[in-house]
Amino acid sequence: MDERISTGIPGLDAVLNGGLIGGRVYLLKGGPGVGKTTLGMHFAMAGVAKGESVLYVTLEELAANIRADFGRMGFPVNDPRFNLIDATPTVEKYVLMKDPFETFAEGLEALRNAVVERYREVRYSRIVIDPITMLKLPAASELDYRREFLAFMKSMARLRITVLMTSELEGADVEEYLADGVVEMLTFESHGRLMRGIRVKKLRGSSFDPAIHPYEITDRGIVVYHDRLLTDH
Repeated sequence: MDERISTGIPGLDAVLNGGLIGGRVYLLKGGPGVGKTTLGMHFAMAGVAKGESVLYVTLEELAANIRADFGRMGFPVNDPRFNLIDATPTVEKYVLMKDPFETFAEGLEALRNAVVERYREVRYSRIVIDPITMLKLPAASELDYRREFLAFMKSMARLRITVLMTSELEGADVEEYLADGVVEMLTFESHGRLMRGIRVKKLRGSSFDPAIHPYEITDRGIVVYHDRLLTDH
């Protein structure tokens, strides 16, 4: 039986019928401000709490801001097992670790090569890529990107690394078709109130609860109410 991996959010684990299946690649999609980075941080810190080494690659938000914001929320962002890599465009040269064996500017293939190389020293169990969109841009064509994506998935499966990547794309894209699972974060306006809902759209190898459940973003992170349905939208 495949090992279940906690997302770090009990309510979401319940919707997933016990969590994610380990060693696979998952897509977390939703518009700006829905809490994708926060959910990614929950996922990363669930690994840290178990004594695992975790890699978090940020491609839009500065690493310093992530450490400051989530540190205030109580996340142990300075734990040595939490490896936060700033690959934002404002960084002149983005390198995965101390030796420049690859750069992120070259895309998803470069990240795969860097992780595989670094894995000999740091055996990552979880990786967060926030967002995957930035690694798609250097690809020469969608076919090339699809090949890179499949190669990345195969490498991560071989190393038994569970990957969570975020995306703001609204429509179905190549990542949604190829990923082993898809979680979507939604917002609705009802009677002048902003409603937040989360749903699992896909989870290969497992049943799951497909309903939209409400969630909140609090000063301690995300709370998913798996015993409620978001019906008022």
